[in-house]
Amino acid sequence: MTTSVETRQVQAQRAALIAATLTSFLTPFMDSATNVALPIISREFAMDAVLLSWIRIAYLLAAAMFLVPFGKIADIYGRKRIYSYGTAIFTLAALLIGLSTSSTMLIAVRIVQGFGSAMIFGTGVAILTSVFPPGDRGRVLGINVAAVYLGLSVGPSIGGVLTEQLGWRSIFFATVPLGLIALGFVIWRLKGEWAEAKGERFDLPGSVIYALALVALMVGVSRLPGITGAGLMGLGIVGLGLFGAWEMRAKYPVLHIDLLVTNRPFAFSNLAALINYSATSATAFLLSLYLQYIKALTPQQAGLVLIAQPVVQATLSPLAGRLSDRVEPRVVASIGMGFTALGLFLLVFITAATPLWAIIIRLLLLGFGFALFSSPNMNAIMGSVERRFYGVASGTLGTMRLVGQMLSQGVATLLFALYIGRVEITPQYYPLFMSSVKTAFAIFAALCVGGIFASLARGKVR
Repeated sequence: MTTSVETRQVQAQRAALIAATLTSFLTPFMDSATNVALPIISREFAMDAVLLSWIRIAYLLAAAMFLVPFGKIADIYGRKRIYSYGTAIFTLAALLIGLSTSSTMLIAVRIVQGFGSAMIFGTGVAILTSVFPPGDRGRVLGINVAAVYLGLSVGPSIGGVLTEQLGWRSIFFATVPLGLIALGFVIWRLKGEWAEAKGERFDLPGSVIYALALVALMVGVSRLPGITGAGLMGLGIVGLGLFGAWEMRAKYPVLHIDLLVTNRPFAFSNLAALINYSATSATAFLLSLYLQYIKALTPQQAGLVLIAQPVVQATLSPLAGRLSDRVEPRVVASIGMGFTALGLFLLVFITAATPLWAIIIRLLLLGFGFALFSSPNMNAIMGSVERRFYGVASGTLGTMRLVGQMLSQGVATLLFALYIGRVEITPQYYPLFMSSVKTAFAIFAALCVGGIFASLARGKVR
C-alpha cells in the first residue's frame, strides 16, 4: 500500500516537473524569438513603431493584470485546474497568432495569450511547491528557473532560423506541440488537486482595482517623460494604495496584505525580486544596441555575445537552488545580488574601445549573480508562506518580475528621451547614446546595492 502511494507521488512529481518546465521554457522562448521577427511582422501588416511595440506590451499587461487574481482563484478552485486552462488558452492563442490576418487580430490574441500566461505563472510554481517536499524544492525550482533562461538563450537563434526558413508564423506554430505535451502531462499524469483555500469567496472588487491600477502604472512608465505618463503613473500609485486599503478590510482578500506587513521574509524577498528585475531586465536591450551601434556587430554576432549571460544562468540555477536547500536562502541570494551589482558597476565603464572579451566577462558575472539570486529567492518566498497561500505567493512573485521588467525598460526609455530625444540613433548621437547607457547602468548598479540590503533584511527562512 505504501509502495503504491509512493509510486503515485513520484509520478505526480515527474508530471508536474515536466509540465512546469515545458511551459516555463515556452513563454520566454516565444517572447525572445518574436523579437527577431518583429521587422518582418511590421512589413507584412504595415505597422508603425508604436503599434509594433504593442505586440509585447499587450502580452505583458494582460499577464501582469491577472497574475495575482489567478493565483488566488487557483488556491480556491484548484491549482491543477487553473494551470490546465491556462496552458490550453496559451497554446490555442499561439495557433491563432500564427493564423492572424491583421495587426488588430494579432495584438488581440496576444492579450488572450497573456491571460493564459497569467494562469500558468500564477499556479506553476505553486504546484511544484505543493508536490515536492521542502528538501527538494530548491533543486526543482532551480530547474524551473533554468528552463526560463534556456528559453531566453535559444529563442533569438531558433527564432531567426524559423523566421528566415519558414516565416515568422512558424515560431508560434512550433510552440503548439510543446504546449499540448505539457497539457497532456497535467491532465493524464498529474493526479490529485490542490485547493487549500477552498470555500473562500473570490475578491472581485479588489481584483478590478488591482488590474486597473497596474495598467495605469505600466502604461504610464512606457509613456515617460511625458505629462500623460507621469499622470498615469500617479493614478496607478493611488490605485495601488486604494487596493491595499481595500484588501486590509476584505474578508477574503485576493492578496493577503498581512503577508507583506507581518511576514518579513515574504515581503523582503519580493522586494528583492522587484529590485533585481528592475536592475537587470533592460541590460540585454542596452547591450544589444551598444554592440550593434558602437561595436558595429551584426544582429547575429551581437546575439552570440549576449548569449553568455543566460547560458550561465541556465547552467547554474539548478545548482544554486540545490544549494539553497542546504544553506540559508538569504545568504545565497544576497551573494548573488552582490555579484549582479558588481557586473552592472563594471558596465558603467564600457567605451567604444572596450574589447568584446571584457563585455563577455561582465555578462558572465551578471549571469552568475542572477543564478545565485533567483532560485534561492524563489525558494525563500515559497517557503515563507502556508500551503494555502502558494498560489498567491507564486502570483505575487510573477507580478514582481513583470513590473520589474517594465520599470527597467522605462528607465532606459526615459534616459534615451532625456539624453538623445525622440530621434533615430545615428552616428552623430553615439556620444549621447553612450552617456545614457552609462547612466542607466549606474542607476541599475545602485538599485542592486539597495537590493543586497533588502535581501539580507528578510531574516532567516528556516
